[in-house]
Amino acid sequence: MQNEMEEKFEDWRVVEMMENMVFLACSTNFITYFTKSWHYSPAKASNMVTNFTGTSFLLTIFGGFVADSFLTRFTAFVIFCSIELLLQPQGDNTPSTLQSVVLFTGLYAVATGVGGVKASLPAHGGDQLDSRNQKLISGFFSWYFFSLCFGGFLAVTIMVWIEENKGWSSSFDICTVILASALFIFTVGFPMYRFKRPTGSPLTRIVNVFVSAARNRNRFVADAEMTQNHNSTDKSIHHNKFKFLNKAKLNNNISATEVEETRTFLALLPIFASTIVMNCCLAQLSTYSVQQGMLMNKKLTQSFEVPPASLNAIALLLLLFSIAFYELFGKRISSSNNERSTSFNLKRIGAGLALTSVSMAIAAIVEAKRKHELVHNNIKISLFWLEFQYVLLCFSDMLTLGGMLEFFYRESPASMKSISTALGWFSTALGFFLSTVLVDITKAVTGWLDGKDVNGSRLELFYAVLCVLNTINLFNYIFWAKRY
Repeated sequence: MQNEMEEKFEDWRVVEMMENMVFLACSTNFITYFTKSWHYSPAKASNMVTNFTGTSFLLTIFGGFVADSFLTRFTAFVIFCSIELLLQPQGDNTPSTLQSVVLFTGLYAVATGVGGVKASLPAHGGDQLDSRNQKLISGFFSWYFFSLCFGGFLAVTIMVWIEENKGWSSSFDICTVILASALFIFTVGFPMYRFKRPTGSPLTRIVNVFVSAARNRNRFVADAEMTQNHNSTDKSIHHNKFKFLNKAKLNNNISATEVEETRTFLALLPIFASTIVMNCCLAQLSTYSVQQGMLMNKKLTQSFEVPPASLNAIALLLLLFSIAFYELFGKRISSSNNERSTSFNLKRIGAGLALTSVSMAIAAIVEAKRKHELVHNNIKISLFWLEFQYVLLCFSDMLTLGGMLEFFYRESPASMKSISTALGWFSTALGFFLSTVLVDITKAVTGWLDGKDVNGSRLELFYAVLCVLNTINLFNYIFWAKRY
């Protein structure tokens, strides 16, 4: 039975690999596209990249809400993937006002599509599995992340090479074909899929619970009496938390199940909030790390230069081998237990946060060395010095994001799987926006980032600040994780 399930869901791995390949082929090298093809200034282009990536992940909450509330997750994926497909921006134009409008329309339509796809696809895949088989659920999310990484690897190698050597028009044509193929492969599986019917807006139910609890806040009724009145046995692990919500049960229109859904969702939020700073650090790989790479020695051989956007390739390759080895061999060696506990995923997220602090400390050291060699010896050090921070941040992303996706899916109420899973991507969005805020504050207060390029800035000090902030955030995460 398990083998039949695994064979049945091969298609979603391919679909997610192809979709993420298209998304990262654009987002990892968009700064080059905006400056060279559209002739935007570096500052404007940098903000466009950050806003596009942040908006894409921000809209996963909207996509998850739609998938849980009004559509099946299958339908949500088909609609949002079609939006992402039909409005790919066109390349090699000088931006008139009209062309800029067309560009931004296509750009944020793609962001909307990405948000809906990334919210609905993992939840739809999880719906196909027996929720009682925790080993199968864990394997699903491991291979889902493997598909993300494989798509990313193809994006930063093959697609970046096409963009740099054949032009962005060719890249967009190929992306259109790949995304159309992904949509076709997914829809072919329609007869085999299980469908979870939408149960209405979970956010509306949460609001109703809060409103009812607030209206009855001055009434005193014992918890046991409220439970008895609703003929419900509270088996939630969070039944001792947020006790003020119990008074919502005094409203005959509010069920005990709705109160427990609200309680469970609220318990996830401190874990979610504790990962935002980590994603702020991760945002540097697509902004300042790329700018560092542009000013370093990019030659691999006398005739071949490595594009800075391709630095992720080695890190992604290591991730692919690590995930595959663990899923194929590591589980048999490490444990015969059929369950990957909640505690395991919380520790996994914490390890990712700790590794982020280490990576930012190393990033600060590497930047100090790069600048020292340039100023004192007039030497451009190799681009591959940046590989340390790329590898460490990619592994921290695997631990944190991978852990969050599985943790939120397993712990969330059945009617809120999409929107809860989207919290992992939503954290990424807020991290990118937080990066923009911190850069602006740092420039205004210290002037460390006021240079025309990173050679005239004190980027190493900014990295050190991020290291300190993430370390403080790590202790904040430990506080909440112990109380979950």
